[in-house]
Amino acid sequence: MDGQRTAILSIDGTASIEFPVMSPTHGNDCVDIRSLGGKTGLFTYDSGFMSTASCKSRITYIDGDKGELLYRGYPIEQLAEHCSFLEVAYLLKNGELPDAGQKSEFEHTIRYHTMVHDQLTRFFSGFRRDAHPMAVMVGVVGALSAFYHDVTDFDDPAGRNNSFNRLVAKLPTIVAMAYKYNTGMPFNYPDNALDYTANFMQMMFGLPTEKYHPNPVLVRALDTIFTLHADHEQNASTSTVRLAGSSGANPFACISAGIACLWGPAHGGANEACLQMLEEIGDVSRVGEYIKRAKDKNDSFKLMGFGHRVYKNFDPRAKLMRKVCHDVLSELGLEDDRLFKLAMELEKIALEDPYFVDKKLYPNVDFYSGIVQKAIGIPTSMFTCIFALARTVGWMAQWEEMITDPEYKIGRPRQLYIGAPRRNVVPLGQRPLA
Repeated sequence: MDGQRTAILSIDGTASIEFPVMSPTHGNDCVDIRSLGGKTGLFTYDSGFMSTASCKSRITYIDGDKGELLYRGYPIEQLAEHCSFLEVAYLLKNGELPDAGQKSEFEHTIRYHTMVHDQLTRFFSGFRRDAHPMAVMVGVVGALSAFYHDVTDFDDPAGRNNSFNRLVAKLPTIVAMAYKYNTGMPFNYPDNALDYTANFMQMMFGLPTEKYHPNPVLVRALDTIFTLHADHEQNASTSTVRLAGSSGANPFACISAGIACLWGPAHGGANEACLQMLEEIGDVSRVGEYIKRAKDKNDSFKLMGFGHRVYKNFDPRAKLMRKVCHDVLSELGLEDDRLFKLAMELEKIALEDPYFVDKKLYPNVDFYSGIVQKAIGIPTSMFTCIFALARTVGWMAQWEEMITDPEYKIGRPRQLYIGAPRRNVVPLGQRPLA
């Protein structure tokens, strides 16, 4: 932090007021305006918080212009290549990658927390069979707060660790149960002989009547998806978890709030929308027609899965997912599948067409992850649940960072009120007719 630099604000020609400028490890400098209201009686207006840093964080950094994503300083490309998702989970929470002993201990802890209380399984019967799995997730994850009363002192590191471990361990079980309930299939118990991602796949696709053998190529692909979605700075759902947690709310309830936010089509539902778009196009022969529509400013059609709000260059996660996508399609012999041929044709055009190249509308991570999940056998309605499973790691790391921040305060954004001025109530009999 650079205490020497200041920003000077002059209002209506009055005396200038100075505010300190804070410098980060990476990224934009920030003007510290915490004293603005007290000094001037003014607030700032920043719809969507596009120019406002809501917190200090050591967890994730994005450089959208460079197409760079760092977890605790490590490039996402290196983590995806060399680390498992649970190693990344350990990193996000603790700040450093685990050594061999720490890795083994952490994996053991997560493995033996995967079971959910048997009474929790009865919650599922309260939902309609055709309920969206994300609606089920919001309710069931929130209900965890009714089962764990032992974690109420968030100043206790052991209590925070328990909450983190329980959520990371139980989310795969709950996601798989949401899928099984939706399809009318019996729940599959966790298998402690399998690693984290393989265990999730056997709970999703296995049956109690026969042994499930996970395909290592598919396990690695899904593990990579988890890693790429583990955290992404102060996005809408992460900010939701932090804001809910700032009141001292139970962490299970905070994660439920994050899941509800993630469900929005502008956020976690993007890969689901991408597959729906592919189904709408239907065939390679119609790609030209839809590309033309995407270029037409007067047409409401949007090419989903291309471009990114944050990345003004190629999404670094998309580069990794592109390889995973081709590995999975090759492993399953799906290179000639109708939907996947259509996706590859769209990808080819977007990477070569000057319109998309000039506007930097490259395929993003949602484009490829949706294709991979579809190939693995995960239905479109479950895509955002998979996202939530992975992002829970980042949410909990962000929640703990906020709770332990000495500058932590309950969130209380201001507003620019534009409603009616103060007025008096007219008695009912004296009010003019509408």
